[in-house]
Amino acid sequence: MNKIVLAITAAAALAATAAPALAQPYGGHGRNDRWTSIDQRLNNLDRRIDQGVRTGQITRSEAVRLRGDFRSLVSLERRYSANGLTRWERADLDRRFDTLSARIRWDRHDNDRYSWGYGPRR
Repeated sequence: MNKIVLAITAAAALAATAAPALAQPYGGHGRNDRWTSIDQRLNNLDRRIDQGVRTGQITRSEAVRLRGDFRSLVSLERRYSANGLTRWERADLDRRFDTLSARIRWDRHDNDRYSWGYGPRR
């Protein structure tokens, strides 16, 4: 009987210490372990695409492709959020956000620029 009580007490103590860790926001994205909301990430990606187009760092064809991927990500986030995000869904969205962010970074720095909209500058 004492072993059972001891086991239950140990399990309760372990659960009590694990609960605060589980309540923490998911994902730090390497920025001081602060979680960035989905809306903030979407706004940031959209702003970066706009900036790239405005400065000529992103070509029209790149912008069309990036915006299509962005819209797909927004649609997926809405589907996932309909019943609340699971841990797996949040991880999947984080991975997709990171992938799109890396593609925006690549397209902005690949030297495939437009000069006043008349074609690629060489």
